[in-house]
Amino acid sequence: MQSLETITRLVCDIAREAGSYIRKERASFSVDKVERKHAHDYVSYVDKGSEQMLVSALRELMPEAGFITEEGSAGHTDEQYVWVVDPLDGTTNFIHNFAPYAVSIALCKGRQIVVGVVYEVVADECFYAWQGGGAWVDGQLLRVGSSAINDALVCLQLPYNSDAYKPVITRLLQHFYGRVGSIRMLGSAAIALCYVAAGRLDAYAERYIGQWDYMAGSLIVMEAGGRVTNYAGDDYFMTGDSVVATNGVVHQDLLEALSEAGAIDPVSADKEA
Repeated sequence: MQSLETITRLVCDIAREAGSYIRKERASFSVDKVERKHAHDYVSYVDKGSEQMLVSALRELMPEAGFITEEGSAGHTDEQYVWVVDPLDGTTNFIHNFAPYAVSIALCKGRQIVVGVVYEVVADECFYAWQGGGAWVDGQLLRVGSSAINDALVCLQLPYNSDAYKPVITRLLQHFYGRVGSIRMLGSAAIALCYVAAGRLDAYAERYIGQWDYMAGSLIVMEAGGRVTNYAGDDYFMTGDSVVATNGVVHQDLLEALSEAGAIDPVSADKEA
């Protein structure tokens, strides 16, 4: 097997190729080509076409690896290595021609994330990390910010499971609005994580999302010096449906707010575009 750094750089090329396809299709895209998976949860031929490209290229790169993909075009059994792929994170943004949206690819070995690549299509930025190698964007080393909670820029996403999450997000907004620097909602879990790694955001929290949404970005945050847990504060978050990622300074503030908002009780999961 090649080194993790070499694999990461090859995966960056693969992600960029899929991003070029997405960018080209966006130029002539019609909402008539959109399918509805669940309420407010959409998919298009672009998601499926991107996933087919990614699976084909990644399978050629590592024939021995299995797959976890959002659109289910490939699977896994007992492989040592597994690719976790979101072919178009932020589909709703893509449909509306509203940035950001991204390609997200992670490579896992057992309980460890060893490679993470996120390519933001509109900004043409490639974020990447490999285990022990730091976090990068287009050759520039990333480091999380250092803001305390009163100056923090916090991202609170709105998952599709609105019935379950509406009381929680309402309490979170009431808790943080006026107590932090500001609040944002991006519509892409992968990019929110990368922005935490880059110090553009100080904190991000979301529930009812899939592994493909957060796996690659989580490694990028951790390699940039940040902290990632689930809503309950567990460091092993890789099989759940909730993620909290921060600069480390504000992590406990976020966990306490989530607990007070009643966000931790287990509910059946849904996922973000």
